[in-house]
Amino acid sequence: MFNKEYWEERYSNKDRKWDLKSISPPIKAIIDQLDLPNKQNKELKVLIPGAGMGYEAIYLFNKGYLNTYVVDIATQPLAAIEKACPDFPKNQLICADFFDLEVCEFDLILEQTFFCALDPSLRADYVTKMASLLKSGATLSGVLFQFPLTKEGPPFGGSIEEYFDLFEDCFDIAFIETAENSIKPRADRELFFIFNNK
Repeated sequence: MFNKEYWEERYSNKDRKWDLKSISPPIKAIIDQLDLPNKQNKELKVLIPGAGMGYEAIYLFNKGYLNTYVVDIATQPLAAIEKACPDFPKNQLICADFFDLEVCEFDLILEQTFFCALDPSLRADYVTKMASLLKSGATLSGVLFQFPLTKEGPPFGGSIEEYFDLFEDCFDIAFIETAENSIKPRADRELFFIFNNK
């Protein structure tokens, strides 16, 4: 199982193939859309599960979304965010198992390489947990990988059809299509999606 020790070891060994060295373009596009004049709401309560190196969280925070939270099972990525962005509130950097989070009623949860890092046996639990963490009608958005799901990973893949089957009971599928702005190594392998909590 991919537990705390597993991820701490990967960070310690600098085994971070998922690290883009900057914010993911599809996630940046989501955040930039939030800043459109008719959508601007800096009070949004946002969660990013699985910090990575925190580029998305730092970008959000620096744009004035001060109610941004990060949860990660490993300490090292949270320490990296704290170092890169000293003003980021420490109580909003949560070192815990995502599945242990209490109901927090977020307005938006951003998905970036967290889902694909979980053992596929946890996918149904992921959907249920996401629905419980979001306000009614609130949004889960980001990217999911589209390549065949095998026993090898992480990352683990999937398909649009699988994601429909998995999410449609708890979420309204507003949008899911191949991302047009993925980095070159991920071209045609990422699905951009917007799911709204029922």
